[in-house]
Amino acid sequence: MKAAIVHAFDQPPRYGEFEAQPAAAGEVLVRVRAAALSQLVRAQASGKHYSSPRSLPAVPGVDGVGLLEDGTRVYFAFPRAPHGAMAETVAVDARYCVAVPDGIDDITAAAIANPGMSSWAALQERAHFKPGESVLVNGAAGTSGRLAIQVARHLGASRVIATARNPAVEAELRALGADHFIRLDQPAEQLTAELREEIQGRGIDVVLDYLWGPPAACILDAAA
Repeated sequence: MKAAIVHAFDQPPRYGEFEAQPAAAGEVLVRVRAAALSQLVRAQASGKHYSSPRSLPAVPGVDGVGLLEDGTRVYFAFPRAPHGAMAETVAVDARYCVAVPDGIDDITAAAIANPGMSSWAALQERAHFKPGESVLVNGAAGTSGRLAIQVARHLGASRVIATARNPAVEAELRALGADHFIRLDQPAEQLTAELREEIQGRGIDVVLDYLWGPPAACILDAAA
């Protein structure tokens, strides 16, 4: 079958032939229609992630959208190594397949699933978020952050605060559901003061942090 193949971590994947694998017990065979290209996939393919393949050659990709043998369209995750999602067919644990609604196309479904789940899982499983609580999305300009704003709203957030380095995205983030926007491209003291006004003044119940580093340090200082 055709696939994107990693032959060396210091070289980009190359399109070529790779041996297909049949589905084992408990697995299903998925004919791939779209594979997600995320930061995780990039890191794995370059050997910079702890989950990078231990032996090469290997096919990159952790998730995507495809068709089961009966024609059902599914989102799938974690194909059996060394086969990643960037292949014509993959064998996947049946538990890691979810039917995709008709209203969303293959590429969009493959692209948003992982970043969308980052906020959904954080709010539901870690924070035990309740409708009416407030959410601060630190680093809201990226795909994960933009989805986090919408997920928080969908789950019933009373107030969503978005931060970003680029002030030009403020209108876009407000259109997605952010109530307040905080610029990160300001001195640390000013940023901390503005964050403190939100955190200690209005109150923030949950912080979703997509940036770490200095902005996260300012949030911690503001909450102290």
